[in-house]
Amino acid sequence: MIMTKTGIVGYGGYLPRYRIKTEEIAKAWGDDAERIKNGLIVYEKTVPAIDEDTATISVEASRSALIHAGIDPQRIGAIYVGSESHPYAVKPTATIVGEAISATPDLTAADLEFACKAGTAGMQICMGMVKSGLIEYGLAIGADTAQGKPGDALEYTASAGGAAFIIGSEKILAEITDTYSYTTDTPDFWRREGAEYPTHGGRFTGMPAYFKHITNATKKILEKTKREPEDFTYAVFHQPNGKFPQKVAKILGFTKEQIKDSLLTPIIGNTYSGSSPLGLVNVLDKANAGDLILLCSYGSGAGSDAFIIEVTKENEKNRNPNPLKNYIEDKIYVDYVTYAKYKSKIKGVYK
Repeated sequence: MIMTKTGIVGYGGYLPRYRIKTEEIAKAWGDDAERIKNGLIVYEKTVPAIDEDTATISVEASRSALIHAGIDPQRIGAIYVGSESHPYAVKPTATIVGEAISATPDLTAADLEFACKAGTAGMQICMGMVKSGLIEYGLAIGADTAQGKPGDALEYTASAGGAAFIIGSEKILAEITDTYSYTTDTPDFWRREGAEYPTHGGRFTGMPAYFKHITNATKKILEKTKREPEDFTYAVFHQPNGKFPQKVAKILGFTKEQIKDSLLTPIIGNTYSGSSPLGLVNVLDKANAGDLILLCSYGSGAGSDAFIIEVTKENEKNRNPNPLKNYIEDKIYVDYVTYAKYKSKIKGVYK
């Protein structure tokens, strides 16, 4: 049986320009900013503009991915948008993206939801469809405008941003050589229908949730492929804050050097479904032929998707013309009142 190589043929990321510093949020609630920064290792985060949502973020990231791939959007046969903040409760974001990028209507499209790992689930689906020959190219997106209740710890981390990957079998920039998922029913974070803000299990979100799933998914894919942590140039882990990915990397035997280029949460916050995908985007912007990347997402509820990705010469020949650093460096700081207005935290204000 001949197995078709599949991988990333183009990618793009997007971050809003607006930022709010940890000190500004702490000031609003009388918290100790230094304690928060040292505890979460988050210094500032992105804030979506009043006219930005998961759909607009997904469109921008997808347009960048199409330019990078250099393909006609009519050749895309599937679009999957992973998010937990879709703008409509009933109406897909994926169809909005398809229309905005001038994709053919002869495609399959759907929204995915699995907390912060819905974007990587989309990558797996597209990978399988390309391998089977059902489609030529698939578009997988992870994007969010994350919610955090005023005064809650999540308010220091929940941010906005997203990444898009075009999966195909020709001119591959980074081949996805294997993937493995680990999933259990672990209710560490949830939001009921009609609830405005999510609820989380506090310290429960650590060991029985985040660490258990990422360590299991990573260990099992390493065992399956007979790889060791030192085989990888880069490692990308889901980043609910700046502390967890550093801790899980150490547990698994990865070094600070291997995760430093993917560790974005300290300066952009937790983009939820865009978290590990954006880390991958930043790594691919720098990676060279032969570099191995370990990617492992995490979604509350709970599960992790692990990937082994090998960078090809095509990534050096066809560098992304719009690297993520452009968005990271282009920023405007806002105060808490402006942040609350943009995030519709002030009730009675039209958005």
